[in-house]
Amino acid sequence: MKFKIIVVVAARPNFMKAAPIFVELKRFKNIEPVLIHTGQHYDAGLSKVFFHDLSLPRPDAHLGVGSGTHGEQTGKTMVTFEGILSKHKPHLVIVVGDVNSTLACALATVKVRCANKDYYPLLAHVEAGLRSFDWHMPEEYNRRLTDAVSDFLFTTEPSGARNLEREGIDRKRIFFVGNVMIDSLMRFKKRAEHSDILQRLKLEKKKYALLTMHRPSNVDDKRALRGLLHVLRRISRLLDVVYPIHPRTEKMLKQYGLSADFLRIVPPLGYLDFLQLMMNARCVLTDSGGIQEETTVLKIPCLTLRNNTERPVTVSEGTNTIVGKDPEKIFSAVENILEGKIRKGKCPKFWDGKAARRICRTIDAHLRNP
Repeated sequence: MKFKIIVVVAARPNFMKAAPIFVELKRFKNIEPVLIHTGQHYDAGLSKVFFHDLSLPRPDAHLGVGSGTHGEQTGKTMVTFEGILSKHKPHLVIVVGDVNSTLACALATVKVRCANKDYYPLLAHVEAGLRSFDWHMPEEYNRRLTDAVSDFLFTTEPSGARNLEREGIDRKRIFFVGNVMIDSLMRFKKRAEHSDILQRLKLEKKKYALLTMHRPSNVDDKRALRGLLHVLRRISRLLDVVYPIHPRTEKMLKQYGLSADFLRIVPPLGYLDFLQLMMNARCVLTDSGGIQEETTVLKIPCLTLRNNTERPVTVSEGTNTIVGKDPEKIFSAVENILEGKIRKGKCPKFWDGKAARRICRTIDAHLRNP
């Protein structure tokens, strides 16, 4: 008997997490993987190039959800994904991360069970149990609700299991497998080293800082955005600050009439180009989640422009420092890095490039012996 498994991707961070899982599933003769792209990130710079860089095949279906409010994205995805479930009748659906499509596809999957007495698709959440404990973040709702309805909860770090158990999740549903994002990093690191992005941007290794910034709390609030731009201007006097600009931030800069011409702004980059920039940066400033993990493995100092992190192991064991939005704290942290005062950190357990293998073996064993 062949088991059909749907793997859902939606936004840029999903691609790096889903790619190693999809590749690993294809090694199992009794499993038929199906790749579904919801289209939450629809810009070519944020989507198509990642499929190429990560050697992902063309999706079996592209739902074309596009942009919109949180409610619109979630609702559109649920409606269209319900049709995918009816067509493919998968035994299992795998969702990754914490974007709106993650929650939408999870809810659509479990609601199908209610309408079909003889059909019970299982649900797996990769990157389960991460918690920022910040209810202003839409991702926190997506994470918690997805975990609550999932049958398999695959965690990346010890805090994940502790959080899930506190929320009443049965231990039998929790599996500590490691970090699939690191699977992609280790697989493509050599290829990324051949990227010519440094030459194209005329950058020298360790002579620049890399910036990513897109969260609503940082870019939708004019006062917060102005404050961050102020400190980034100060940092740019010490070293170049390279910013592959996010469409959301670009939109808000124009809306507020704010200038960021002191930054080395470049268009959104593919995975390999961005990885090359990250590997050779003096430090990384970010409000992203996954970049905190990648910099930890690469041993690159990371300054997180948030007051919290759902990935505490990157702080306790890795190279990540939470600096929030305080301009003086941010600037002081950069000065420390330039003076050589950095945390070397270590690679957390199971961040070894084999997380996808553990996930797929666990799934295969449970499908064979339910």
